[in-house]
Amino acid sequence: MPMSVFFVGLGALQWGLSGGLASILMGYGWSPLVVSLWRILVGLVCMGLWLIWRGARGKRQEFNRSLLAWSALAGVGVAGNFFCYFISIRAGGVAVAITLMYTAPVMVYVISFLIGAEKPSWSSALVCVATLIGVTLMTGIYGNAPVQLTTLALISGLLSGAFYALFIFAFKSAGEHGSAPAALGVAFLTGLVVLLPLSDISEAVKVLSSAQFPLFIIFGVMGAGLSFFFYFWGLRGVLPSTAAVTSMIEPVTATLFGVFVLGQLLQPVEALGITIILAAVSWLNIHRQLTAQRWS
Repeated sequence: MPMSVFFVGLGALQWGLSGGLASILMGYGWSPLVVSLWRILVGLVCMGLWLIWRGARGKRQEFNRSLLAWSALAGVGVAGNFFCYFISIRAGGVAVAITLMYTAPVMVYVISFLIGAEKPSWSSALVCVATLIGVTLMTGIYGNAPVQLTTLALISGLLSGAFYALFIFAFKSAGEHGSAPAALGVAFLTGLVVLLPLSDISEAVKVLSSAQFPLFIIFGVMGAGLSFFFYFWGLRGVLPSTAAVTSMIEPVTATLFGVFVLGQLLQPVEALGITIILAAVSWLNIHRQLTAQRWS
């Protein structure tokens, strides 16, 4: 379990870094949907190359019905998360969107108990509440800055969290039926099909001849090619709620990227939010590891 948690955290860490790269790309004028489209496209190319390499080594590809179904569902979750998140940003601002999206651990926590995947406990519930408090402090949504909590922002933000929860469950189920490149390849292909009709294709093609093309490749490899692989691999050995809470490393990393790379200022309350999130993630994983050792 410790290595599985490490891989989940490593994937979330790369998502946070790729979020910082996405901010840079959008600062150059690229739309959020085109940035998301290229993230998934580069991830799909990485998985395709991996599958070709596996085939050249004589390894059998695993594309059974269960893998296809769960991976496609995960792809819908990834695309839906991206799309609803950006709608929420436009309707209510970044702070609102991030806070609402990261209700996902609570959603995963509740669903896990409803389907019998985990047993309820006060410790897990308190960790979920602590992460929400940490994200709220970190984003500054509580402060005096103007917050537009419109109906569209609320619904799209919560939906982004729901799609986040969906791909966690779907990826975990897909991992039980086949290899990582096969599952991720199907998921990225599905996500690409979902996002293509919503994107400006002419703008997406312009990326190829732009000065930012190398940055798009780095962004895609980190944000999809490597991060989803580590996350997918780690999901095989952890509970869904543990993965969801551990993923809170993503907004922490994105915030620190903004501070150390983009030169943004970190307020004391934001630092407190980061500390709460890291403490909650660490405590949950240590507690569950000790519990597992006690019952082994």
